[in-house]
Amino acid sequence: MKRGRQGHKPKSDLRERIEKAASEVEREPRGVRPGKRPPLRVFTSTLWEYPSQHYDSPNGNFQGSKDYTGATPSWVIWQLLQRYTRTGDTVVDPMCGSGTTLDVCTDLDRKGIGFDLAPTRPEITRADARELPLENESVDFAFVDPPYSTHVDYSDDPACIGKLDAGARAASEHEPEGARYYEAMEEVIAELHRVLRNRRYMGLYVSDSFRKEKGRKGGHFMPIGFELFAIMRDYFRPVDIISVVRHNQKLARGNWHKAAQEGNYFLRGFNYLFIMKKEDD
Repeated sequence: MKRGRQGHKPKSDLRERIEKAASEVEREPRGVRPGKRPPLRVFTSTLWEYPSQHYDSPNGNFQGSKDYTGATPSWVIWQLLQRYTRTGDTVVDPMCGSGTTLDVCTDLDRKGIGFDLAPTRPEITRADARELPLENESVDFAFVDPPYSTHVDYSDDPACIGKLDAGARAASEHEPEGARYYEAMEEVIAELHRVLRNRRYMGLYVSDSFRKEKGRKGGHFMPIGFELFAIMRDYFRPVDIISVVRHNQKLARGNWHKAAQEGNYFLRGFNYLFIMKKEDD
């Protein structure tokens, strides 16, 4: 076989294209600096994109914590509250994380209630999303951004749903893959149905999941979005499905794109935002 200089094989055209694409990704800008972000407007299509994780609050407030792994983009919550809530409405987030939902509620003059198994600030009450300390039909809007399987270590609490593998092998031929994760999430969805007032809305923000596995070509894909949507249809009426473009810093790493090409798998480029309505009459 013909070899190039120093005994190396010449690069194929495909390899050159991969490396060129990777280097171009690395040079892409990483977002807009605080104070320079574009003003928010209500989006009118089902493809949402904004050049930053957060928006510039008119009050100068920051939404959530920039150091919190897996934080929801605050502008996504802003979009939902602008469309589906009114001034003074009560909004619940049962997996509140660093409190992004509460801060958006403050900006928009809504009453935010946050729960989490591992509260990060005083305004968040410790509670399991499957058993909320709220009365039936007591909130006007619910938002939840659950764990996408086991990729992030949210808490040391053994009850944390983030410790349940959405791709776990079935214990028997009659049990679906990831059964414990989906059973837990159905309990969360049922609890949101219980506390939400009739004819009001909720939003669930989630991504599918993937992991590389030795000996498994293309890795292991977990269609979490489709599975949760199917569960929610037993409790709510679907209003719409939004595709939210992800601006994860990992997507700007050329080596990640190179590995995805060579391993024949896809990086997660979007999140689902499922908008549902409670209609019990």
